Amino acid sequence: MRTVDFAGREVPTIGLGTWNMGEGRAPRSQEADALRAGLDAGLVVVDTAEMYADGGAEEVVGDALAGRRDDAVLVSKVYPHNASRHGVRAACERSLARLRTDHIDVYLLHWRGRHPLSETVAGFEALVDEGLIGAWGVSNLDADDLRELGQVPGGEGCATNQVLYNLTRRGPELGVFPAAAASGMPIMAYSPLEQARIFDAPGAEALGAVAKRHDATAAQVALAWTIRNGRVLAIPKSASPARARENAAALELVLTHEDLAELDAAFPAPTRPAPLEML
Repeated sequence: MRTVDFAGREVPTIGLGTWNMGEGRAPRSQEADALRAGLDAGLVVVDTAEMYADGGAEEVVGDALAGRRDDAVLVSKVYPHNASRHGVRAACERSLARLRTDHIDVYLLHWRGRHPLSETVAGFEALVDEGLIGAWGVSNLDADDLRELGQVPGGEGCATNQVLYNLTRRGPELGVFPAAAASGMPIMAYSPLEQARIFDAPGAEALGAVAKRHDATAAQVALAWTIRNGRVLAIPKSASPARARENAAALELVLTHEDLAELDAAFPAPTRPAPLEML
C-alpha cells in the first residue's frame, strides 16, 4: 500500500473526500456508511470543510467517526472570511462541535481571502499550542502564494497544499508541485476524478484501455495515476460503501511505463505555467 508522510504520520495516498455530502443527495446514513467502509479498507484521511453543506458534511463525518475517532486523520478547512487571527478559533470551535471531537488533525485555509497570511498563520499556531488542531495547511494556493507563505513567521509549519489535480487538470505540475517539494510538503488532490466528468473527457478511451489491461476500473486507473509519484494524497468522494472500497483497491494498482505513456499521450502534460484552477 502506497503511503505518504502527512503532518508527521505515514498515511495511505488515497483518502476520503466529503464535498457534496450533507446536502441530501444521498441519505446521511449512507454517506456515513461509505466513510466507515473507506476507513475499514484502510483509507484513514477524512477531508471535510465548514463550507461543505454549511457544516452538514462535518456532521456526516461526526456520525461516521462516532466511537472510532482514533481510526482517522481528520482534515477540515476554514472559510477565508473566518481566517483572521481570532476568527480561526471561533470557526474551529464550531467545526469541532459539528464533528463531535476535541481536535482536528490538520486544519486548512480553504482559499486565500482578505486576511493577511500572517494573521491566519498566527491563529493556526495558537490552535496548535492549545491542542485544538495538530497541524495546519492551505488549499488552492498557487506557487507564488506558497513562496509568500514561506516568508511569514511560522509559515514553514505548513503541512500541505490542497489543490485541484487530476488527469484533466495537470497545471499544478509546473508551479505548485515544485514549490511544495521545496518546502517538503505533500499535495492533497481534490476532485481526482473531476466529479466523474473524467470518464467522458477527451482521452477517456485510454483510461478504459489501461483499465482493461489491469482488470481494473477506469476510476482506479485515474486514482493510481494521481498518486503515482508518492507525493500526492488523493481524496475522492463517494457516498457508496462499495465505491469507497473500490477506491481503496487503487492503492495496489501499479501502472507500467507503457500505461503512463499512453495516459500522457491522451492527457498531455502542460508545457507552460497557467493560473491555478479551482472548482
